[in-house]
Amino acid sequence: MRWPAGVLLAAAGLLVLALWAPSSHARSAPLELTDTLGSVEAAAVAGVWLDRQGTAGIEQAAQAASDFQPARPGTVHKLGPNAALWLHLRLQRAPEQRQGWLLKLPMPTLDHVTVFQRGPAGWTAEAAGDTIAVARWPERGRYPFFRLDLPAGQTRDVFVRIQHEAAADFAAVLTTAAANSQQVQMEYLSLGAVFGAMLLLIVACAARSWVYRDAVFAWYAVYAALTTLAVASFTGVAPHLLWPGFGALRDAPTPMLASAAVGAAMLFVRTTLGLRRRLPVQDAAMQALGVAGLVLALAPAFLPKSVHLPLVGGYMTAASVAGVLIAAAAWWRGDTVGRYVFAAQLPMVVAVVATVFRALGWADVPFVSQYVVVLGLTIEVPLMLVALFIRARDRHSAEIREQALSTQDALTGLLAPHLFQDRLRQVVARHRRDGESAAIVYIDLVNHGRIREAFGGAAAEQSLLRSVIKLRRLLRDVDTVSRVGEARFGVILEGASSRASVTERAARLIAAGLMPLPGLKPDVTLQFHIAALLLNERALEADAVQAALSAQLARMSPRTRRPIRFIAPEQQVSDPPVDSSMFAPDIDLDSDPVTGVRRRPDLTAVG
Repeated sequence: MRWPAGVLLAAAGLLVLALWAPSSHARSAPLELTDTLGSVEAAAVAGVWLDRQGTAGIEQAAQAASDFQPARPGTVHKLGPNAALWLHLRLQRAPEQRQGWLLKLPMPTLDHVTVFQRGPAGWTAEAAGDTIAVARWPERGRYPFFRLDLPAGQTRDVFVRIQHEAAADFAAVLTTAAANSQQVQMEYLSLGAVFGAMLLLIVACAARSWVYRDAVFAWYAVYAALTTLAVASFTGVAPHLLWPGFGALRDAPTPMLASAAVGAAMLFVRTTLGLRRRLPVQDAAMQALGVAGLVLALAPAFLPKSVHLPLVGGYMTAASVAGVLIAAAAWWRGDTVGRYVFAAQLPMVVAVVATVFRALGWADVPFVSQYVVVLGLTIEVPLMLVALFIRARDRHSAEIREQALSTQDALTGLLAPHLFQDRLRQVVARHRRDGESAAIVYIDLVNHGRIREAFGGAAAEQSLLRSVIKLRRLLRDVDTVSRVGEARFGVILEGASSRASVTERAARLIAAGLMPLPGLKPDVTLQFHIAALLLNERALEADAVQAALSAQLARMSPRTRRPIRFIAPEQQVSDPPVDSSMFAPDIDLDSDPVTGVRRRPDLTAVG
């Protein structure tokens, strides 16, 4: 059966009308708003129209309402510097509903948005965006939002004109005033916790830098402050709370702070990783990237957005990726700090690169929002502080070791000679002032030279270390001991006022040196000569004390049988020099010229 052509055409027309009518009706039917809805995605009910020239006004947009197409949620629009995107909403607040409604665009970096509503006197317009000072917005906040005039039971048309050079998804939201207030409070609670913690870290590091005069922590405070300020600007917190009335630079502060923050991060990473000695080429690259970021931070103030946005975005991407790679290289070379720097930088770099790629239209990266950058900040800054503490600990350890080399003998770990002299001057001064006595003792390892000649330097050094061990066993923690010569030790016994206490310790030291050490190769004994002075017997100046003790040891023969001698008391100055010894003259202390004393003294003869 063949149908007439007219019947077929009529059927086709009816089919087209049936398909078109529901969608046209859906676009023209108002959305009924009730208090129970809370919030609605405007893109799901809005019509969109792209004004490629950006010259259309509200009257032209209202006349072209039939040309608006249904919006597709999640669509990334690339408007460029001239085009404008129009949204059309037909709204009706249900009767007997108490809540007022708002239209918000939760995008702090949105360039410019204008909302048109028809009132009794015609169309009214309200504008906001980061090219306008927040103080001039109809409602101050982190991002633009507008109160809608929706009388209950009446249908109203709302037109939204959006201008934004970077590629973006303009997710407009319809929300009640109560729901919006609750969400704003939750947002500021989360952001306040993050920025409060960052501020605490910054103040603590600045204080530490001031107290300890540590410039590294000052660098961290600068880096953390710039990073925190850049994220605060990106999230709209800074324009809302810090500079709401400043609009001279329009939307330039955000890219300026972002570039400066990345530059500061490169310089700080360079300092923290200590690249100058480990990786000099990478160190020069990081320094160049850091300086470039600080210089490039001035570009947004003078260049148009179409020029500075790709420039800053490309720099941020390249510098961030380079920082992560260099941190990974330092980690691979065994630097513990590199591991923490890599872990700190990676989340922030992923967030920054994804944001830049989407903003510049280089890639459609889904699920990227301002809170991803905030999350990267909460991970990066504390971990960088951990890396800084580790590096500071290593540096301070090296400084302590360096200081120890100037205060301690490198071989024995005893006090350096100049500090021993200072201590001796203090003891002498206290004796003259308060009458506190002390004994100053010089001890020579007399067979040290012969040990070196016979067995070499290693055995000679071993003999010195053995001497220190034996000496420390006989001294108190408060006693001062120092290596004042190649094989000479100086000891200050504070509070010692009698020769008996000094003699007892000296005898034990000599006896310990004569005892062979089981299993020691070579089997070397230690031969000591000891000279002592009691300040309550002979109150000399510090230099004179040292000279007298050195002269007393110089007068002692290597084969002497009286190895412990005291400086004569003051009243005996006019008498011939008298040696005082704890050993009786009949004790033979003659020793082998190489190995030291071979016969032990008869300690029963001590007296």
